[in-house]
Amino acid sequence: MRCKLGDICDITSSKRIFAHEYRPFGVPFYRGKEIIEKQSGKTVSNELFIEESRYAEIEERHGAPQNGDLLLTSVGTLGVPYVVRNERFYFKDGNITWFRNFRNASSQYLYYWLLSPLGKQQIDSKSIGSTQKALTIDALLGFEIDLPSLEEQLKIERNLWALDEKISNNKMINHHLEQMAQAIFKSWIVDFEPTKPFTDIVQVLGGGTPKTGIAEFWDGEIPFFTPKDALGTYVLSTDKTLTAAGLSSCNSPLYPINTVFVTARGTVGKLALAGCPMAMNQSCYALVGADDYGQHYVYHLAQFVVEHLKHKASGAVFDAIVTRDFESEIVPASTIEDVQSFEEKVAPIYEAILNNSKENARLATLRDTLLPKLMKGELL
Repeated sequence: MRCKLGDICDITSSKRIFAHEYRPFGVPFYRGKEIIEKQSGKTVSNELFIEESRYAEIEERHGAPQNGDLLLTSVGTLGVPYVVRNERFYFKDGNITWFRNFRNASSQYLYYWLLSPLGKQQIDSKSIGSTQKALTIDALLGFEIDLPSLEEQLKIERNLWALDEKISNNKMINHHLEQMAQAIFKSWIVDFEPTKPFTDIVQVLGGGTPKTGIAEFWDGEIPFFTPKDALGTYVLSTDKTLTAAGLSSCNSPLYPINTVFVTARGTVGKLALAGCPMAMNQSCYALVGADDYGQHYVYHLAQFVVEHLKHKASGAVFDAIVTRDFESEIVPASTIEDVQSFEEKVAPIYEAILNNSKENARLATLRDTLLPKLMKGELL
């Protein structure tokens, strides 16, 4: 049955929470960033909360997310869905759209549909804005979806659940592996005093964007990293891609695997490792170890520096990182032999993380390929 999303559920947003209502503890208050973290299986970096009494008031008068509701990021990084489980939180209006009161439809089925090429095509075609994309509630109400019977929806869910469970398990394993690497770094770095500027041992390199109006530069095979692609430890694919002509017209080299990217504008201070060769835009920096300083060491040292920059900016606006920020940072230093010893310990950990990430990319592609076939009843 072909229908519109507005026919199968209510689509709304939250009541506005003002900045002066934020608290250091209480009921978690999520923005798009936290929903993306939850969807990706990462630990949520709870930064904002609201008072229990304020949450109770809103819940009584207007409702709050319940088990089975679906949330969708609707500004910036668009179209990341999350199905609410038995949990208690509130969220930012405008940034996130709320799907509730489902009628003969499963929120989990809608979740899979939004992740599929079918859903992504509608998200791309009906988003608005040039500098910052957005999805309006009116646009979402008009999304068209092929909806089988509820019984068939549940069958489709069961077929896809096994793939999702494997993806989720791999994400959990990767999270624990990176925690292990962080523990090794912290136990190792504690023995060294801050003696060198960060830029003595790490090259801070830039990127660029070819002209957006020239079609032959775009939609090629070369990944093009921008801040919105910093969604995990390793980046294997990007929202935008370049052709060879685009790369040659871009002020960015093709950075190799394990290049450390740090976002410098927009969502500032997010770190990621290149999982394959890719170019980078001018809103980020590429960090490459000088001499024999390995990339895993650079990655952890960059985390250390970014956290220090955030701490220094506490109470001020942290809306950009510039090269002089890195130049002013004094970091613990060690011999090349010590760095190489650290690399030997953590390299197998990051190899496992990369392999799990690649497997998850394959499983996600399989899931998205299966969905249209399942919707047509071909595999049920």
